[in-house]
Amino acid sequence: MSSSDHPSRRTVLTAAVAVAVAGGAVPAHAAPAPGAAPDAAAPAGTADAEAMAVTPGAGSAAARTVDLRSWFTYADWSSGSAEGTRAVAGERPGLVLGSAAGTLAHADPHARTTADWEYATWTSPVHRLAVPATEVIASWNASTPAGTWLQVELRATYADGTDTPWYVMGRWASGDQDIRRASVDGQSDGRSTVWTDTLAVDDASTGLRIGSYRTRLTLYRRPGTTLTPTVWRLGVMGSAVPDRFTVPASAPGLARELAVPRYSQEIHQGQYPQYDNGGEAWCSPTSSQMAIEYWGGRLTPAQLKWVDPSYADPQVCHAARYTYDHQYAGCGNWPFNAAYAATFDGLRSVVTRLTSLTDLETLIAAGIPAVTSQSFLEEELTGAGYGTAGHLMTVIGFTAGGDVIANDPNSADDASVRRVYARRQFENIWLRTKRYNAAGKTVSGSGGVCYLYFPVRPTVRQCAALEAVGVSV
Repeated sequence: MSSSDHPSRRTVLTAAVAVAVAGGAVPAHAAPAPGAAPDAAAPAGTADAEAMAVTPGAGSAAARTVDLRSWFTYADWSSGSAEGTRAVAGERPGLVLGSAAGTLAHADPHARTTADWEYATWTSPVHRLAVPATEVIASWNASTPAGTWLQVELRATYADGTDTPWYVMGRWASGDQDIRRASVDGQSDGRSTVWTDTLAVDDASTGLRIGSYRTRLTLYRRPGTTLTPTVWRLGVMGSAVPDRFTVPASAPGLARELAVPRYSQEIHQGQYPQYDNGGEAWCSPTSSQMAIEYWGGRLTPAQLKWVDPSYADPQVCHAARYTYDHQYAGCGNWPFNAAYAATFDGLRSVVTRLTSLTDLETLIAAGIPAVTSQSFLEEELTGAGYGTAGHLMTVIGFTAGGDVIANDPNSADDASVRRVYARRQFENIWLRTKRYNAAGKTVSGSGGVCYLYFPVRPTVRQCAALEAVGVSV
């Protein structure tokens, strides 16, 4: 299937776009293929909130649009309520399964198996959002040895005091031998809906907002064993990004380029079609793998043994397999990509939103690349040579004139991955929440979504840069 024939990442949102036009509540994500027709939408851990201020331009008043709360310290894991889980200290504090709270028969619709699992739970304290939100996205860093897995849930409270159900934000394992990692469709209370990995208010134009939430981790293991998942970090990002077709311009402030490996998704066309039709749909895992290897993450020959030895860049095939969402049937699940990155020793990750290219410059100056999500018509991004309903690429630097240097995986080969895109064009297609597709229909944009991967032990400068964009370390 050619990229132009491939459905967008959020085909299921088509029916909701009319509501999104009014309220901007429905997110557009990474499309399976970067050439898809653009015709569908697609202080350290203990503070109450990690609130990020918008920087819309020189002299403009700042306004909060993103609230990112992360749990990752021993004090964090010792808070809330635990039923069978316990906090563990050390260089990388975490949450583990201690004594089982019960046993559950889990029917996996994708593996078509039913098995008994011991489980234990941890529920966070209520977190009141500094930014009453229209969208909420969770992400996590964890280890799940064979015979274990985890589930992440979220229960929101609207500003009027009523609650949502407990929504499943993901069922996840780093491997695929026990369960098939998957999002859960069909979750809605008539006021909000979970779209794969994003909880969104159905009609933001009504003024309905999410004011607070609790999140719940359920850890699973084979009965009768002492196995346990370990969760090192849980992040929940609530946002209310202004609804807009055009975003304010930022002034250039940095000239630097990071030495990030370059991988093409296109050389993998036709490979492992069981993972979202093969390489033409692998923009997200390919971008993730580039950023992971920049930080020194490497796969061993044993890990890559399953890949056909005739395939170039087998690590990209591996990334596709181990980010694949069996419900969404794609590799573009944002939290699953972040969780995959954090399975590499020494790496942490988070899914968040940034507010301008100034934020990206802050990160690049500290040596931190970012994987960004954007959608656009071909004529909206000069030099791309394609249009997309959603695509991931890795921003690696800025030219002396302020233009964006990106490793774009939608390239014919590895050598042509490095691209330079006009600053103003890139900033707008990445940060806007609305856009017009080729048919003139209003659809949604990502509103500045990105994956950030960074070391477990960042430098002082990296800590400052991450804190500056709302990520506590």
